[in-house]
Amino acid sequence: MNHTFPRRVLHIVPFLLLALLSALPAEAQVRQEFLLDTNWKFKKGDVPEAATPGFEDASWQTVRVPHDWAIYGPFDGNNDLQEVKIEQNNEKAATLKSGRTGGLPFIGTGWYRRKLAVPGFGPGKRAVLLFDGAMSNARVFVNGQEVGNWPYGYNSFSFDITTYLQPGDNNTLAVRLQNQSQASRWYPGAGLYRNVHLIVTNDVHIPVWGSYVTTPEVTAEYAQVKLVTEVAVPAGRLIGRKGAEISVKGSHDEHIGHGAMQKVLLLRLDTSIQDASGQVVATSSTLLQSGLPSCEQAFTLIQPQLWSPETPTLYQAVSRLYVKDARADTTFQLTDEYSTRFGVRSFRFEAGKGFSLNGQARKFKGVCNHHDLGPLGTAINTAALRRQLVLLKDMGCDAIRTSHNMPAPELVDLCDEMGFMLMVESFDEWKTPKVKNGYSQYFDQWAEKDLVNMVRRDRNHPSVIMWSIGNEVPDQSAPGGNKIAKRLQDIVHREDPTRPVTAGMDRIDAAINNNFASVLDIAGFNYKPMRYETANGKLPQGFILGTETASTVSSRGVYEFPVVGAKQKKYPNLQSSSYDLEVCNWSQTPDEEFVKQDDLPFVIGEFVWTGFDYLGEPTPYDESWPSHSSYFGILDLAGLPKDRFYLYRARWNTTAPTLHLLPHWTWPGREGETTPVFCYTSYPSAELFVNGKSMGRQTKSPSATPQTRYRLMWNEVKYEPGTIKVVAYDAQGKQAATEEVRTAGKPDHIKLTADRTTLKANGQDLAFVTVRVEDAQGNLCPTATNQLQFAVSGAGKFRAAANGDATSLELFHEPKMKAFQGMLVALVGTTDKPGNMQLKISGKGLKTGVLQLRSE
Repeated sequence: MNHTFPRRVLHIVPFLLLALLSALPAEAQVRQEFLLDTNWKFKKGDVPEAATPGFEDASWQTVRVPHDWAIYGPFDGNNDLQEVKIEQNNEKAATLKSGRTGGLPFIGTGWYRRKLAVPGFGPGKRAVLLFDGAMSNARVFVNGQEVGNWPYGYNSFSFDITTYLQPGDNNTLAVRLQNQSQASRWYPGAGLYRNVHLIVTNDVHIPVWGSYVTTPEVTAEYAQVKLVTEVAVPAGRLIGRKGAEISVKGSHDEHIGHGAMQKVLLLRLDTSIQDASGQVVATSSTLLQSGLPSCEQAFTLIQPQLWSPETPTLYQAVSRLYVKDARADTTFQLTDEYSTRFGVRSFRFEAGKGFSLNGQARKFKGVCNHHDLGPLGTAINTAALRRQLVLLKDMGCDAIRTSHNMPAPELVDLCDEMGFMLMVESFDEWKTPKVKNGYSQYFDQWAEKDLVNMVRRDRNHPSVIMWSIGNEVPDQSAPGGNKIAKRLQDIVHREDPTRPVTAGMDRIDAAINNNFASVLDIAGFNYKPMRYETANGKLPQGFILGTETASTVSSRGVYEFPVVGAKQKKYPNLQSSSYDLEVCNWSQTPDEEFVKQDDLPFVIGEFVWTGFDYLGEPTPYDESWPSHSSYFGILDLAGLPKDRFYLYRARWNTTAPTLHLLPHWTWPGREGETTPVFCYTSYPSAELFVNGKSMGRQTKSPSATPQTRYRLMWNEVKYEPGTIKVVAYDAQGKQAATEEVRTAGKPDHIKLTADRTTLKANGQDLAFVTVRVEDAQGNLCPTATNQLQFAVSGAGKFRAAANGDATSLELFHEPKMKAFQGMLVALVGTTDKPGNMQLKISGKGLKTGVLQLRSE
């Protein structure tokens, strides 16, 4: 199978669009978009009369959207307590799962209300509400009337509210949300956790997600770009050519219809393509064809700058829609302006050859991520997303699977800008349920609607390489499951014929034998590296993708002895060892997947479970409260790298060397006991010294086990306090780098390091401050659990903290928390006013840490 999938993009880019409009004369302010983030009132619980305009909500909590009502706790093992047999985990009997969905109080009903001013609204105008996501079962009311509902909490949706508005600014918007119990396998969040937008346009306009960019042909010399733009025309008006009289009938929702004689309009679409510097590189001016609801324009870009993870260059199509009465001697008037950001790139999936981007063969170095942001819960925050991507980029990661649902649009935008390839996923359930109240209850009525919105919103983004229609759906082995897969794939292809479709399959024998896997453009398998050759031999595609791999478990900075490989290993402390040899009964160590990725050319890459720890699914401690967040992450819930980060970095980051030693070297009471030392490095060999004495030189070797191929290990080292040092050698045998770990003394002071010290005074920006408890010499105290207090003064505020301990019941938003293995992360937020701010962190017996920040 040889797929050539070009490039497309769409999205209203609000800030850039407003910037473009501000440069036009005042009369050209034809489209306005407002972010509805402030002045919301919130109440937990069902208040049926809350939709009415005159309802008194003064006693309700004032919140800022995005808002996750449940992240403030408290934690409780009875929150969404599930008695369930997890079939994909090979469980044989149902057991109580106390932390499966994070132990937070997200179940129930919540109401949001606010006054809704609609600037510029009046005759000849339209108003649309766009929700990036609302968790869940959203019902939207304007002035007491229900304008629409959308059950799926992960999807974006919009409603035209023109006919529900009243003159003036005295309008009321109310949103009712309801989360069911036993509806999720992880923490879903709760509330208006993504942004809400109000869009005001003229009657004749380009609708939400109304443009579609593709690049049918891409070479180094030129690229062909095709832009299709939809046009919405109100009832009583027609698109025609000058002098034409066309019989039509229609409503605002029908772009064109047939019937009585109507007023004929002439429409012209002028589009300019701008490169990354803002220079116009191509233009087109097109009269819309009679009776057609869309306009197609073609452009040629000479020597285009191609998008890739290494060079994420972006273009922009700025379209201006003009209108005039076909029978009147008037000039064209600007009626709408719409901006579409896109990238130019091409890719192929070829049998026997695998995946190539812009003609260059490569394999996906990807991670799966759930949507929560650790201590922020699910409330979307661009600074938090950007920090995650910066950390993943340093690891060498180039791809993300949005497990197991549609992502926030901010994530997709950032992946365009920073260079990550995306697998955008839709569902965790189809018709056959995994949980009692999951998506299966909506599937028949809503699956097509949800897929259409997913694809239309994100199909213009160069970062989006493929779509996933499901994860480990039990329908793989159900009669007719292959027909469901075919139907869903056909819907996606109808909306976007340029990208392939995959699904994460775990029931490999059923998926192969019932033609489920053969239906898909890309056969994606979860945790099946030992079956890749067999699957490829039976399937027609000619390539295999590891859609979900590894699921190694570890707790940052925790090391258990003896050091042995194990499945479902549990300890009294409810932690997992960071020697990275412990897995689940269905999963593997990273090295086992690495072998297949390196040795099998038809395997096109992997998506590791997971990039970051997330709230919920505390395997292998699903039944052991207070464990309530995952152990799978390469980075912990606070975004601090675990040792495993460096194992992947050594393999994936080809632009910077990696040299990392583990474990820590502070083991009072273990003197003389065997304490293995591992080195994760991009260098082929290294020599270990303990207090100056050589423990020998190790070289990576593929001949024994997967671990010896990718790790350097000294398994017989006896612990003695002091220093361990590793000296790495390059391929020519020359000394290239050194790394040391020292035994720590008693805790002395607190060290603070911010990811950024200059922030934006927008009320949403964040600095992530890494907090270390160190001894007098600056060594990390690796077992420190000091209680720390946080205080922020000046033009900032304390936002949250996290320490990465999956068993900690400390609330993220309170200004105190214990260090875990000597570390945690504190989040400092800005206000809407610029100025200096200071973070002060103190702890009993420790010198206080102080950090200066500024917002502008």
